[in-house]
Amino acid sequence: MVAAPQARFVTFEGIDGAGKSTQARHLAEALRAAGHEVVLTREPGGSPGAEEIRRLLVSGAPGRWSAETECLLFTAARRDHWERTIAPALARGAWVVCDRFADSTRVYQGAAQPGLRAVVDRLHAEFIGREPDVTVVIDMDPAEALARGLARASGENRFEERGLAFQERLRTGFRALAAEFPARIRLVDGARPAAEVAAAVRALMPLP
Repeated sequence: MVAAPQARFVTFEGIDGAGKSTQARHLAEALRAAGHEVVLTREPGGSPGAEEIRRLLVSGAPGRWSAETECLLFTAARRDHWERTIAPALARGAWVVCDRFADSTRVYQGAAQPGLRAVVDRLHAEFIGREPDVTVVIDMDPAEALARGLARASGENRFEERGLAFQERLRTGFRALAAEFPARIRLVDGARPAAEVAAAVRALMPLP
């Protein structure tokens, strides 16, 4: 797949409850107001098949799947999402704004079982083969984010239910990933009012 010159692929990452979905929506609205075609999507999900897999991943007991099985399920969902939603949008020149992508799998499954990062990278290279143009990590205190996430009572709290220590490891993982890929990944302080966070995010965008 070759993206059109004006196409941009932006992802939002961070621990549960950090405000990723809100900021992805704010950015999509701002880009549309500026005249861009925008596809706002999410992972796991974003296509009919991937949404079916999402239900398997985000609900049920925290120990429902092993970390290895999660890697395979996330990759299967991502491949369908890529084929049916992301790649076609980029090919026609749209912006794609996605709430989570492969970095979440690198961090979450790596936090659950060290050593799986290499597996995630191999699967991503084989079945996706594309990184975002910009990844924004919304960074905030894990205790505050966890309380916010659990308060939603969405029924999709499988990862939140692993507790604060797991969320702290996730935050460390996202920060480490930002240090590993400084040209692509930017940390944004999510503890500020949502409008201030949105302004900081817009300032990072590679407008054509």
